[in-house]
Amino acid sequence: QVQLVESGGGLVQAGGSLRLSCTASGRTFSSYTMAWFRQAPGKEREFAAAALTYTRMSYVADSVKGRFTISRDNAKNTVYLQMNTLKPEDTAVYYCAARRGYSANYRYTTDYDSWGQGTQVTVSS
Repeated sequence: QVQLVESGGGLVQAGGSLRLSCTASGRTFSSYTMAWFRQAPGKEREFAAAALTYTRMSYVADSVKGRFTISRDNAKNTVYLQMNTLKPEDTAVYYCAARRGYSANYRYTTDYDSWGQGTQVTVSS
């Protein structure tokens, strides 16, 4: 497991942008698949985006496609979630997650064994 610390959440108006950051401890960050999930009040935690190791592929959920981008800087042990054209329905606590190695099940919370504390994103209409 790794320790994950998120930052960058806040309050923004609809149509605005935010960039979330998640920094991991340890020296093998490049070997981890990193992901962002989000959880709105009263709802289950859902997949938002993932940056896979080895293949260097990235994926985003259909609900955020074209608006959110995930990227990683292995030299800084950090993964980012750039969120543009935010909508009120994007309001949620956003969690960073990590798992060692590649996984085809990157959309599932059960596939990750390290989680950050979460950062609140609130989009006002």
